[in-house]
Amino acid sequence: MTFPDVPLLLSIVDAVGTFAFALSGAALAVQKRFDIFGVLFLAFVVAVAGGVARDVLIGAVPPAAVATWHSFAIAMVGGLATFLAYPLVRLLSRPVMLLDAIGLALFAVTGAQKALAYGIGPIMAAVLGMISGIGGGMVRDVLAGEVPFVLRTDLYAVAALAAGTVVTLGNELGAPPAWAMLLGAAFCIFLRIMALFHGWRAPVSPWSRD
Repeated sequence: MTFPDVPLLLSIVDAVGTFAFALSGAALAVQKRFDIFGVLFLAFVVAVAGGVARDVLIGAVPPAAVATWHSFAIAMVGGLATFLAYPLVRLLSRPVMLLDAIGLALFAVTGAQKALAYGIGPIMAAVLGMISGIGGGMVRDVLAGEVPFVLRTDLYAVAALAAGTVVTLGNELGAPPAWAMLLGAAFCIFLRIMALFHGWRAPVSPWSRD
């Protein structure tokens, strides 16, 4: 069985993650009654924030998300589609959260894989994967006036870190990057779904108040 080369795979997964995060950001903007500029702006910022943070931290400058027009175009398509056809987006169960889970997973695995490609060690590559994944969601929630998911207990950053860890472990074991990234993304989405629908939570301090 043949596997796509790593740069091509990263580009494809990055594009899918960008679109998923753009839909996620735009959907929340529509729910918050933003105008069309606000919807498109939030779609773009959410779509590129994690990738920009990742590229800056590993020294891949200018960041891929702003070096070309591709990410901007993908984000605009996602934002405009959501603005014009939001009822269709709502046909998905919990659309914002599920789309965010996809974006989180894809950016986490591409972030970890790209960090490895730039010579970053496995531990910090997994951390950079997490940062890449949570960046867009954090920006989305802050701009929309929500408490960021990453500061809650519903396995947001933990899921992204788990995805990055799977990718780095696969690299250490010599597994094909495609399989490691697929498994990492699936594990991340699984953790988010368990948190959203079955109440899985990270532990909180016994001194915290409800």
